[in-house]
Amino acid sequence: MLPVTPTDFTPWLSLGGGVLIGLSAVMVMALFGRIAGIVGITAGAVAQGDRGWRIAFIGGLLAAPLVWLLATGAAPVQTVSDNLGGMALAGLLVGVGTSLGSGCTSGHGVCGLARLSGRSLAAVVTFMVFAALAVFVLRHLVGGAV
Repeated sequence: MLPVTPTDFTPWLSLGGGVLIGLSAVMVMALFGRIAGIVGITAGAVAQGDRGWRIAFIGGLLAAPLVWLLATGAAPVQTVSDNLGGMALAGLLVGVGTSLGSGCTSGHGVCGLARLSGRSLAAVVTFMVFAALAVFVLRHLVGGAV
């Protein structure tokens, strides 16, 4: 059983991150007429003709921790499981879910809800219900940390 460790909630950093996500979603819609869903952006960078902005967007996601390190002198802290099998299964399930749901949490949750999309509302409610169920099962039935 993994030990349960508290998550440090930082309201100002969380607010700042949310503002940056919102701004990036607005900029992608205003500049390119596209939804800032990571799955769609990544798939388009591989398969479509308008790759430049998509590659730049993904590059920005990858560069952000380096910018944080340069700005603060401290590396961002990430907690990622060392269970490769579990991580592979989780990635597979997320991939299947995004295919079935016609988008990911960023596309539906940030952009779809802002556009008052009923389909996105249904997707976000589904994400949240299953996330809560997964946490309950893992914390209370399986006994691991989430």
